Amino acid sequence: MGSLSLRNIHKSFGSVEVLKDINLEVDEGEFVIFVGPSGCGKSTLLRIIAGLEDASSGDVLIADQRVNTLPPSNRGIAMVFQTYALYPHLSVRKNMSLGLKQAKQPTKYITERVNLAADMLELTPYLDRRPAELSGGQRQRVAIGRAIVRNPKLFLFDEPLSNLDAALRVNTRLEIARLHRELETTIIYVTHDQVEAMTLADKIVVMQNGRIEQVGSPMELYNDPDNIFVAGFIGSPAMNFFSARLLEMPENIKTAGLRPEAISIKKSGKISGEISHLEHLGADTNVYIDVEGELITVRLFGQRDYEIGSTVYLGFSDDDVFIFDEAGRRVRN
Repeated sequence: MGSLSLRNIHKSFGSVEVLKDINLEVDEGEFVIFVGPSGCGKSTLLRIIAGLEDASSGDVLIADQRVNTLPPSNRGIAMVFQTYALYPHLSVRKNMSLGLKQAKQPTKYITERVNLAADMLELTPYLDRRPAELSGGQRQRVAIGRAIVRNPKLFLFDEPLSNLDAALRVNTRLEIARLHRELETTIIYVTHDQVEAMTLADKIVVMQNGRIEQVGSPMELYNDPDNIFVAGFIGSPAMNFFSARLLEMPENIKTAGLRPEAISIKKSGKISGEISHLEHLGADTNVYIDVEGELITVRLFGQRDYEIGSTVYLGFSDDDVFIFDEAGRRVRN
């Protein structure tokens, strides 16, 4: 297994700075996810760790070894891409074993590693098939198996589930979580999907505009965000933000936030609004309420029905209100 240290990483393409002073420590065996919107720099950072891009400045250490000048093949990493990157003319067995053959590993060792990975990923019946004969989910498992056979210090995943349909994403996500438990290896995983981040990660790194906004466990980020961006990015449905004047806050407080599940609908109260839309999801109902021109989402458990256009009141505890200053920083009590 391997730890990872990123120290003062900067990356520019010409005059455009895409990564700005990235510092991060990843312990052995951790499952760490880089999450953020498109263009935030998360995939560029992963490529720098892999050696596919050079940092403009700063150091990358894998297992306490500085690897800035090492090629990808010598860094002890294995990478899984969203496009699978399988050789179409090779069987599953040959796709999975190719890296070890190129490294001139003994045939017996290669066979053992391929059989172990195939068994873990339930690919044994498909070892002699070619990628075209497999489903999308099976191809992604082959790509993961190709990484497993190399027994790397770090597994690097670059949005591996984005090409799969919703059901396959859930199943493959569970498989990746199981593999992490079984292999006890270090995983660095990039996604724009905060649900993937919340359900898989030991530690989430939230990025925006080339910077790290906050690092923490899923529930730390959910319960104690540092700023508006993290508060709004983590959680589904997203946190509601509205003018603090609705709650008669002090002058320095500009924005208040409430999670949809922290709000109830009452027959009376201080804040009223008009129901503009309902989303019936079966187990939950999302109710959208227009409060003085600001749209508030309320997530209710179970099946509920309200008349569109009717006036309702919002119920919530003051302890559930997040408050932010003019710069969008969280104001803590």
